[in-house]
Amino acid sequence: MAENMTLLWGSGSAPCWRVMIALEEKKLQGYNQKLLSFDKMEHKSQQVLDMNARGQLPSFKHGDVIVNESYAACFYLESQFKSQGSLLIPEGPAEQALMYQRLFEGVTFYEKLTAVIYYDWFVPEEERHDSALKRNKEALATELKLWEGYLQKLGPHLAGPSFSLADVAIFPTVATLFRYGLSAEKYPKLGGYHALLKERPSVKASWPPHWLEEPNGDGGLQDV
Repeated sequence: MAENMTLLWGSGSAPCWRVMIALEEKKLQGYNQKLLSFDKMEHKSQQVLDMNARGQLPSFKHGDVIVNESYAACFYLESQFKSQGSLLIPEGPAEQALMYQRLFEGVTFYEKLTAVIYYDWFVPEEERHDSALKRNKEALATELKLWEGYLQKLGPHLAGPSFSLADVAIFPTVATLFRYGLSAEKYPKLGGYHALLKERPSVKASWPPHWLEEPNGDGGLQDV
């Protein structure tokens, strides 16, 4: 079933990791995959551009169907293989509504993270200002307090007691936070969530390979 699927991906990319977790959760192991290097600009190669005109990863193909946006690919996999593997969208209307709410809040969460850890990448050197990075860190800290509150209220997962598509999409963001030095003592609910999900089989099976080789990240979030 997975033999006619192809995923082009990059290690450590949260969008790529989302799709890989979804594939694992839906028991779709054995798909064709190719690990590409961002440093070597392989995401701009012709192979990627043939699937994804934006030259971005992930690039995902199922038969003749191409779904490249990571959230869209996760929804697609759950829709096409709903009866297989984990149920990722709750059945009840209240639970489903909460899952969708948290899932799409995850877009803002990821944007606020990348505005800090990739600041030097996004902003040309002559346009960088310590005050701007400080504001970005303050915005991320505010966002983190929201998610601490969500887990405090409902946990252990992001949309309540059960693992869902919200966790598929947002756990890579949380894992990236802690790789970059976020304090589990300062954010204990997020720390507990990270510790819980990093042991989930789908997460362990898809853990970024260069994170295994280099367990400690670049830091930068110790003061957030």
